[in-house]
Amino acid sequence: MQEIIDTDSTRVYSCKTYPQKSGLQMTIFGYARVSTDGQTVAVQVAQLRAAGAAKVYSETASGAKTDRAELAKVLRVLRPGDVLMVTRLDRLARSTRDLLNTLHALGERQIGFKSLADAWCDTTTAHGRLLLTLLAGIAEFERELIRARTGDGRKRAKARGVRFGRPPKLTPHQRQEALARLAAGETQADVARTYNVDATTIGRLQTPFVGAVIANSRAGA
Repeated sequence: MQEIIDTDSTRVYSCKTYPQKSGLQMTIFGYARVSTDGQTVAVQVAQLRAAGAAKVYSETASGAKTDRAELAKVLRVLRPGDVLMVTRLDRLARSTRDLLNTLHALGERQIGFKSLADAWCDTTTAHGRLLLTLLAGIAEFERELIRARTGDGRKRAKARGVRFGRPPKLTPHQRQEALARLAAGETQADVARTYNVDATTIGRLQTPFVGAVIANSRAGA
């Protein structure tokens, strides 16, 4: 099957998807997935075969898993000019970002993608590539909004005195007490057991405060 692509229209697209090249032999590979053992991939396999898939890779796996064995297999066998086909987008990706990342990786390798139930998601056509470029732009805009809102929220929280990160394991009084005990000759392990913390936590207290504590202890003596 050969497709005529308007090169003037494809030139302006920024997404990494490519038209099928006439010099490349196209093979369609299908990927089918169900989430539980009680479901069957038979319907998906039949649909993919009917749409022209030469081979269908199928598996039972949650869409949230990133280490799907059959998906990894089909991604390895795909060659430039081939097409990966699914019955629905949620069979391949668990989120918009996941979908765009996968399509970007396929486009880098000059591999097409089609979803039978989502006709707009077809990177072998100029129209499909345009829609995916718009989708990628919307996703990027959404990420920027989230990043901006998160940054503003952190600034407001800091202005209210909120401290980020893990809370300290020792109170200021405990830290001063531990340093005094170290200055008196106790080991880090003995001091750490008293406060139920690791010896490294006590070790980190020694710099830069221990010198001042030792000096004060000696002055008091």
